[in-house]
Amino acid sequence: MSVLSGLRPLVLFLGTIALLLAGPMTGLGPASPVPMAGTSPPLSAHLTGLTTLGTLMNATYTVTATGGPATAANGTVVGVYDYRASYTALNRTGILFGSQAVGVLVNGTTSLRFTAPAVVEPVTLAVLITSTYQGVNATQNVTVLVNIVQPFVLRATVVVGGGASVAPFNLTVTLDGAPVGQIGVVGLSAGQTYPVSFRYVDTGMPSGWHTFSVSLAQEHGLVTFPGGAETYTSTFYVAPPPADNTVWYLSGTVAFFGAIVIWTARVGARRRGKSKK
Repeated sequence: MSVLSGLRPLVLFLGTIALLLAGPMTGLGPASPVPMAGTSPPLSAHLTGLTTLGTLMNATYTVTATGGPATAANGTVVGVYDYRASYTALNRTGILFGSQAVGVLVNGTTSLRFTAPAVVEPVTLAVLITSTYQGVNATQNVTVLVNIVQPFVLRATVVVGGGASVAPFNLTVTLDGAPVGQIGVVGLSAGQTYPVSFRYVDTGMPSGWHTFSVSLAQEHGLVTFPGGAETYTSTFYVAPPPADNTVWYLSGTVAFFGAIVIWTARVGARRRGKSKK
């Protein structure tokens, strides 16, 4: 009995080792970790916003990103998305794109403010997106081509009357009777004059005369336009598109070559008549 008792601990130890080794095959013992099946979805990034903007106007562009190493196979974001913003233009004066050139996408998205130049030109906005997790990364570059055009501009001056100042307020601008935007006016002191302006782009506006209008009636006489008027209007003309003379050019070309053919035929006939004589 003493020999068996001495061997009992060794037998139990060897049995435990055997169970641990046989566990993955028999289902006994502690489960071994199983790696997650599948891989991260591919990186997909987008940059969206206006493709036509007036000179000196502002617009917001949205950046979104999903997938890549920063996203696990089950769709959970486990890493970081960051961006680097840039732009390409012939005249870069006055252009601003984003409050900072680099940054991080929160929940896979961010917004970048763009200020257009003072000249008419195309500007390409570009954002390089990087999806990173544990030293592994993937990148994608997304772009938007923005055509900078000459906008329709409303300019006016507001005057604070009386002896009281006014708090900040907004002016609603209408075009041919329909609201098209607002002008923010800062707080003004009594007797102060303040210039306001509004820029508008509509590449599909029909030709003819159009009218901007803005009203100060809601300010109850505290603020007026010069001369005491509560309403200010500005009329402008949109020229019709240039005539398409393609059909006339083609007709003239056909007629020209037709005349050459007729002239050639007549000259040939005359020469043949002379040769017979």
